[in-house]
Amino acid sequence: MTIATRAEATERDLDRKTGFNTDAQAAYLRFAADPNTLWPGNLRDLRASAHRMATLAERGRITLPMVQAEISRLRAQWAAARQDADAALLADVLQDPDALDEFDRVQLAAVLRACRECTSLSAAGRRLFATSRQGKASQNDADRLRKYLGRFGLDWVKIQIC
Repeated sequence: MTIATRAEATERDLDRKTGFNTDAQAAYLRFAADPNTLWPGNLRDLRASAHRMATLAERGRITLPMVQAEISRLRAQWAAARQDADAALLADVLQDPDALDEFDRVQLAAVLRACRECTSLSAAGRRLFATSRQGKASQNDADRLRKYLGRFGLDWVKIQIC
């Protein structure tokens, strides 16, 4: 489904013609197509986003400030959902995740996700240390990751079975 298709469906729902200003459409398309934009609800999020902007559009025009506000709203919504997912992930492997500083919780959750998506400790290490490993004389990423996990009383096996 394209943005244009979604706009047409929204017009039918609202029984009025609605469209993007050129700069607003360009900004929304950049955001929507950015690989860092997750769209966890997939088409549901896209539909709801387009419908929200169309509903708020005075005289049927979606403006750049409206798009910027919508992008901020979506990012905040997705960040809150991600924090909940991080908390659940940490609770799977730690006795008391709240005993960690927020900095450590965020970083450890990202490391745990990477570990669960990789097939080996070495593969996870290569992924996590892809940039910094190039400046190292020894590129033993598995050992670096093992030591990092050990700081939290974790190891590869515990992460995989939880």
